[in-house]
Amino acid sequence: MIIDFLAELQDKDPSELRAELSVGGSELPVDSLLIVEILTRLEEHFGISIPADAEAARSTRSVRAFSRTVLDSIIEGQQP
Repeated sequence: MIIDFLAELQDKDPSELRAELSVGGSELPVDSLLIVEILTRLEEHFGISIPADAEAARSTRSVRAFSRTVLDSIIEGQQP
């Protein structure tokens, strides 16, 4: 979903972006404004809140780390 949102915001096809990430590594090719937009969409879609802390900021450097942060937030939100 992160790649889908990112592709949409960059007017790219998701498969094209996945191919770019495969070739270029796992670095998340976005600036801080795109990160905020993606976080907002993810929070709205999943009904979660991703903390604006140093750990979350570090996770925005790579797709894998960012995805893990989002997944952890989703899992936390589902716990009673």
